[in-house]
Amino acid sequence: MLQADLPPARRDPSLEFKTAWVGALAMGMIFFCSPIVSIFTDRIGCRATAASGATVAFIGLLSSSFTKSLEVRYFTYGILFGCGSSFAFQPSLDGQDKLASRSMKQQCRNQMQNYFSMRVFRKKTYRIWAFGIATAVLGYFVPYVHLIKYVEEAFKEDQKEWILLVCLGAMSGLGRLVSGRIGDCIPGLKKIYLQVASFMLLGLMCMMIPQCQKFEDVIVVCLFLGLCDGFFITIMAPIAFELVGPMQASQAIGYLLGLMAIPMTAGPPIAGYLHDYFGTYHPSFYFAGIPPIIGGLVLSVVPLVHQRMLKKQQPDSGKDKMLVSETVMNGELLPGCPTTEAHI
Repeated sequence: MLQADLPPARRDPSLEFKTAWVGALAMGMIFFCSPIVSIFTDRIGCRATAASGATVAFIGLLSSSFTKSLEVRYFTYGILFGCGSSFAFQPSLDGQDKLASRSMKQQCRNQMQNYFSMRVFRKKTYRIWAFGIATAVLGYFVPYVHLIKYVEEAFKEDQKEWILLVCLGAMSGLGRLVSGRIGDCIPGLKKIYLQVASFMLLGLMCMMIPQCQKFEDVIVVCLFLGLCDGFFITIMAPIAFELVGPMQASQAIGYLLGLMAIPMTAGPPIAGYLHDYFGTYHPSFYFAGIPPIIGGLVLSVVPLVHQRMLKKQQPDSGKDKMLVSETVMNGELLPGCPTTEAHI
């Protein structure tokens, strides 16, 4: 659509690279703003944060429909819509509303350090998990940006491409429902293996796109891509809770999504550059399939590292003391916690 709106005089060999930045920038801002969204969620609650974000996203999306300038859409869709979507999206992952009953001055003094705490990165398993996901999402968003244009070029199909978007969205919704049920049946950090399978299959499906001989084959690939998307997104919050505990989960998710911003933003423009250089989308989709597979392999190590760390810990008495200590540390992170109240 963006390319169709541009006048022929403005088309150049790097068109795919430039237009890819619009969608990539929006997706990147959704994740880049996540650490800030975590602070607002902890401070004013999920509802207020999500409502304000939805308003900003609506304004950005509405204003984008009135402009045909690529540069303006960098701001209205890439920045404004992306930031608003971040504020509307992430509170749903945190899943908890915070209380704030003490004075503003007391809260600011006691919570500023906790809001910007990097304590979650002290956990080795969290660091590995965050690195694996950040690696995997380098190719995650490429099909969403370039698949429609690829179908138009490869199959001369410009009437039924909406079917691909419907398949992606419908299967993503189904995947979120199914993965929630499956995740409840999987104990502890073994839930990560759902993400491992999702990323491995996603990478394989990206590489299968150039092998599709018919439009119907692409539809089948989109069904699997949507399913992988649903599994990956839904299981993220439960894994964060397992890794760092419920009191630090909000910050853990925020930092993770912030780390995802750079590779997720860079992926589609890199794929667009490969298309401009080689004259075909085949290298772009092969490139998109490699990072998810690597990221999945990295994630598969997390449960093994966790088990090894548990074996090195002291017997039951030592574990009980450690759990009590972590409860106090986690409790200091959020307002409304009895531990924080007693401390103050």
